[in-house]
Amino acid sequence: MKQIPFLHQGSKIGIAAPARCVTPEEMQFAIRWLEEQGFVPVYDDRLFKGHYIFAGDDDFRAAVFQEYIDNEQVEAIWLARGGYGSIRIIDKLDFTQFLQHPKWIVGFSDGTILHSKLNRLGVPSLHASMPFYFANKTPEAKQSLFDALTGKPLHYKMPAHPQNRIGQMEGEIIGGNLSVLYGLTGSNTFPDLEGKILFIEEVDEYIYHIDRMMHALKRAGKLEHLKGLIIGGLTQIHDNTDPFGMSVEEVIAEAVSAYDYPVCFGFPAGHFDDNRTVFFGQKSQLSVTETGSVWDSQ
Repeated sequence: MKQIPFLHQGSKIGIAAPARCVTPEEMQFAIRWLEEQGFVPVYDDRLFKGHYIFAGDDDFRAAVFQEYIDNEQVEAIWLARGGYGSIRIIDKLDFTQFLQHPKWIVGFSDGTILHSKLNRLGVPSLHASMPFYFANKTPEAKQSLFDALTGKPLHYKMPAHPQNRIGQMEGEIIGGNLSVLYGLTGSNTFPDLEGKILFIEEVDEYIYHIDRMMHALKRAGKLEHLKGLIIGGLTQIHDNTDPFGMSVEEVIAEAVSAYDYPVCFGFPAGHFDDNRTVFFGQKSQLSVTETGSVWDSQ
């Protein structure tokens, strides 16, 4: 993986919307927070462009994002929000100049597409809260983003979970939103998972959908050669009128039951207020024990 410089007082952070549209009011808190941390937010009125549900049409969003990834003065790009849309522009982006001067790309959810692309290019990134709803994030979530951007180590503790599988895992984490990963299967943007720790989280899905996605990844050989599996938030998960019969945690555990790597449920990252930052593409370690789990970045 390439090395990316960490940020400092006065570092410029671009705010870009490669997916759904946003309003000035929705960005106000995060912009103020950046300034309070000593960073310089970089954006203009194009951030608030609208085209159906998107922040401008595909060519517009791609052109603005291209400008930010090519701008050597911008040291990080913070994705304004998720939703849907990055998959429509990912093949329009040229990362040639970016690879000469890589920078942190920060976000999650729909941003999984960008994390996956960067993984294929050998560039680390930050799975983290985004400006949209940033005011609602816990102090720990906000602090974790500042710490990650400025190069401080991250340390998280999780309680024991009945579906955990005991063991130690060490390596690079990659992954993100399960639905987005599922949608990338078979494409050249799907991340390289061999020998990696896979992180997944999900929101607003049915249990049988998650069962389908896990088994699709399994049939595609994507779950076989992992060093470990980390499951973050499983938020607003639904069941049918006729119950599936298994919990969502049981569905995931069953899908990887043939493998012997450690499994950790309850990681503090996903679609909830305590959405803490995770380094993707950099080595970290996680210990899963009978009394709980501990994760440390390196």
